[in-house]
Amino acid sequence: MVVRGELERRLTELRSEFEAGRRLEPDLQERLRVVSQTLLRVSGAIQVLEELLGADAGHNGAPADAAVEVPSGA
Repeated sequence: MVVRGELERRLTELRSEFEAGRRLEPDLQERLRVVSQTLLRVSGAIQVLEELLGADAGHNGAPADAAVEVPSGA
């Protein structure tokens, strides 16, 4: 049988972990936002370069590579 003291200790541990997660969450959300913006910019740059290479390929008959997928939520 579980002793009340053990349950209280575990409850204290879980509350502590929960609060640590709550403090960390805003930073992680900001980091995710920054990474999403970076991926969007890099994806746009890749698309421009692929289009430029595709324009060159159109002159010499070589096919251009496939476009890069932009992540959702960015």
